[in-house]
Amino acid sequence: MKPGFSISLSGISKFYPGVVALDDVSLKVDAGEIVGLVGENGAGKSTLMRVLGGSIAPERGKIIISGEEYDSLTPSEAADLGIAFVHQELNLFDNLDVAANVYIGREPRRYGPLRLIDNAKLNEDVQSLLDRLGAAFSPTTSVGKLSLAQQQMVEIAKVLSVDARLVIFDEPTSSLPIAETEKLLEVIAGLKAHGIAVIFISHRLHEIVAACDRVVVLRDGRLAGSLEGDEIDHDAMVRLMVGRDLKVAYSPPAIDRGEAVLSARGVRTSTYPYSDIDLDLHSGEILGLAGLVGAGRTELARVLFGIDSPLGGAIRLNGEEIRFASSADAVRAGVFLVPEDRKGAGLLLDMTIAENISLPDLNAYSRNMLVSRDAERQRAERSRADLDIRAPGVDIRTGALSGGNQQKVVLAKWLAMKPKVIIFDEPTRGIDIGAKAEIYRLMRSLADNGVAVLVISSDMEEVIGVSDRVAVMHEGGISGILDRAWANEENILRLAVGKPI
Repeated sequence: MKPGFSISLSGISKFYPGVVALDDVSLKVDAGEIVGLVGENGAGKSTLMRVLGGSIAPERGKIIISGEEYDSLTPSEAADLGIAFVHQELNLFDNLDVAANVYIGREPRRYGPLRLIDNAKLNEDVQSLLDRLGAAFSPTTSVGKLSLAQQQMVEIAKVLSVDARLVIFDEPTSSLPIAETEKLLEVIAGLKAHGIAVIFISHRLHEIVAACDRVVVLRDGRLAGSLEGDEIDHDAMVRLMVGRDLKVAYSPPAIDRGEAVLSARGVRTSTYPYSDIDLDLHSGEILGLAGLVGAGRTELARVLFGIDSPLGGAIRLNGEEIRFASSADAVRAGVFLVPEDRKGAGLLLDMTIAENISLPDLNAYSRNMLVSRDAERQRAERSRADLDIRAPGVDIRTGALSGGNQQKVVLAKWLAMKPKVIIFDEPTRGIDIGAKAEIYRLMRSLADNGVAVLVISSDMEEVIGVSDRVAVMHEGGISGILDRAWANEENILRLAVGKPI
């Protein structure tokens, strides 16, 4: 580690046609410091980091690295200067082992005409990095067998292997449960202890409070302010992010829940063939589904939505036993899923907002086998107004929207079909605080209108805040169901590890 290492972005501006992406933004980070970078979607965080990583050049401003000035960087220059990224979307090869992933393209070679890979030295070097991170797996472990948090450790080992001096974490915990999030935050603290500078980007503001020495806040492409030490708290960051006080208002619980709409009795999934699931989801309620990673939450959602068949047991809708042969059967019955991967499984990003909303029910917009574009647009315009989908029109590509607005389009296509049950799987992953509040209000509005809502979330604050009851899964079964008054972090964690309350 070179002494006195620091990086400064000074007066950075970046313009696109009709858009000011960055306007005179400055940021500084020193060796052994963790700086949080927060802001709503579209605030300029990604653009600023792309300037630092060399993928775009600013119109104005300077990049100053340990006293040396640059007008812009190339990606290779940024890498040579020790700037490295750990992205939300991991860049690993599942079919290779850990060591191969860490040093891919840079493997140590033996002397001789064939220059074969020196596997002994490769594994020794990688083991040293894993020991430094406190990892509990070996260099020869297949990456496909690792959890998400462990795979992120492999990404961190990659950046350490190139002597990174600044590591930028972009939403690293967005899909991690509490235990793995805490482990990752410990690893980031370890980087700080070794004198490595860290920029930490996250929409989970409690993690920013826990991890960061200083916080820089962007709003609408401009520097909204910064916080240090004891100044860093949730409400102060939100005020700077949105320009006003904004509580993430968890709606009051349902006063009276209705009859059970969707019931599972003795249901078993392929992941846990010997664990029975008994669960009732009532009209007018939001039922949270919590548990550690691998507990079987998403597998249960796939069975309830007809993607997978149960290995046993019975599922009833409004008291009648049902067997969905496919998700199309579930949709026809009024059971809908808002998937965790909205981009890959919930939307067609190259299609317009109107086309995405109409796609599940084209018959409703068709006459004589032809889709009426006018009817399609009219429905989409009503949805855009009802859900406050922020877009200049319904004919723009869905891929051009922010994460929160994409999630609203997923909701819009189901709401147009009068749902009985909606299952949300990680509904606010990668969504900023303002959009989160809107999604929570929509959930409660659905419940208030008699829809049965099931919410799967790894965010403990979220699952406690939105739910009328919380069901907790452990090793494929329901280990307990908590009424709202008993749904606190301690009780949920005890049930999540299989301990009684």
